[in-house]
Order: sequence, then structure tokens, then C-alpha cells
Amino acid sequence: MEQSMDTTEQQGSKAIPSESAVDPQSETARDEESESVCKTLHAGIREVVEYRELLFQLTLREVRIRYKQAVMGFGWALVMPLLVVGAGFLVKIAMAQMSGSEFRAESFAGMAVKALPWTFFVGAIGSATGSLTGNSNLLTKIYFPRELLPGSAVLTQAFDSAIGTIALGVVLFLFLRIGFSLQTLWVVPLIVFLFLFTTGAAFVLSCANLFFRDVKYIVQVFVTFGIFFTPVLYEPENFGPTGCRVMMLNPLTPLLEGIRLATVEHHNLVYSLVVKSPAGLQILAWHPVYLFYSGAWVLLGCVGAWVLFRRLQFVYAEYI
Repeated sequence: MEQSMDTTEQQGSKAIPSESAVDPQSETARDEESESVCKTLHAGIREVVEYRELLFQLTLREVRIRYKQAVMGFGWALVMPLLVVGAGFLVKIAMAQMSGSEFRAESFAGMAVKALPWTFFVGAIGSATGSLTGNSNLLTKIYFPRELLPGSAVLTQAFDSAIGTIALGVVLFLFLRIGFSLQTLWVVPLIVFLFLFTTGAAFVLSCANLFFRDVKYIVQVFVTFGIFFTPVLYEPENFGPTGCRVMMLNPLTPLLEGIRLATVEHHNLVYSLVVKSPAGLQILAWHPVYLFYSGAWVLLGCVGAWVLFRRLQFVYAEYI
């Protein structure tokens, strides 16, 4: 009897696998996938560095085409931000009159500093979406890193935004009396995050438009109506405590609000900010977690978009 019980225990111990056991095949597959992603990124960075002169020439060509024989010249770089600021000015005046509050210069300045990065984002993705289909002659004749085409579109829009930034800085410091502080330095990493997020979106949309040609129309709809779903003309706290948190789910919202708070309010983004609504409600307008949330979107989105773009680039010529 004791011998049969020992035999049963041995069989049971063999039937129950150890919790610490790991499938070697799945572990190997994960390692290979991780190594493949790293190799893809390493190859992409190496090729972009190698073809940096071509990237510069493509960007220079886009800038020359945009401003060649233009009556206003570089003034066109200010048209879209001015239109957004003008529309926002009317919205702010109407909201101030409806609520019976005073229209403050800080409110106008906050809207202006958010209008410039927003126009950079929508302008870059609008140009980059058709960058592959618009350069079919290059894609079918010679090899070069395909990401240079949407990348040059983003850099061209960045050149426009740099001109607008200079003009905006003059308006803020000379006319609106918005000073400079150490908190303003937060703008630098926020702009880097915005540039990387925009580049990742440009990779995805240009690639998708090559396979599905109606993507460009969807982008046009987003460019037209996206400003109403992104807090450019207003602040997220206008929607109350719950609405503010919902608005922050948009990965662009923490970047835009961070730029406004650091530039206009001189708020240190390391600390939370609670504001009081006209109804007396306490609203969490900012929390450092929002910055990490957008950072995760930037990192995962940009890396994932670049890997996807490079893995599909060898079939682009078949869909031209």
C-alpha cells in the first residue's frame, strides 16, 4: 500500500508543471522579436545618418517650392497661426461675455502659444501624408531610406514654425508683457516630444495612404475639425473635473497645456496644479502623470511607427 501511494505521488508530481518553468520556444521567439526591432531601429538610424545630405536637399527643395514666386514670401508661415489665433480671439471674447468674466491678456497669450504647435502638427501630417505617392518617380527608380520623404515634410513644416516662433516671441515679450523664467525651459522637451510624435504620425499616415488612397481625405477631415477636439481655443478645465481628465487622454493635450503653463503661467510641470471653476469646483488642471502619459505615446508611437514603416518599405514600389 505504501509503495502504491509513493508511485501515485511521483506520477502527480510529474503531471503538475513547475510554476517557474518557462517555455524555451516562446522565450526564444520574444528574444528574436526584440532583437529584430533593435536591428530595424539601428539600421534606420544608420541609414538616416548616411543619407543626411539627401534629407537636407529634400527639405530644401520643399522649402523652395513652398516659397518660390510667392507674393508674401515667408509671411505665409504666419498666416495659419494668425488665422487660428484670430478665431480663438473671437471664441475667447464670446466666452468671456457669456460668463460675465474679464478677458485677460494671459488667456489670449495661452491660446497663441498653443496655436503655433497645433499648426505645426496639422501642417506636417497634411504634407507628409502624400509624400510617398507624390514622389513615385523616386520610389521606383533608386533606393534610399523611404522615411526621408515624410521626414523632409516634417522638417519643412518645422522651418515654417520656427519663423512663427520668432514672431510669437516678439508679441509675447514686447506687447503682452509675458516674461521669461526658468519654467519656460520646459518648452524645449515638450517641443521635442511634439516633433517626435508628429514624425511618428507622419510615418504611419504616409504609409497608410500608399495602400489606401482615401487616407488623405480622412486626414483632411481631421485637420479641419481636430482643433475642436483638442484644447487649442480653450482650456481643458472649462469642461469640469471629469471633462478635464477626459480631454487629457488626447496625447497632444498634455503637450499643448504644458507649453501654455510653462510659458504663460510660469508653472513648474513637476508639481500639480489645481484651479477653481466659476462654480467653485476644484479641478486638477495639471499633474506630472500627464507628461509621462504623453511621453509613453511619443516613445512607443514613434518607435512602432518607424519599425512598421521600414518593414513595409520594400513593397512600396508595388503599390505606386
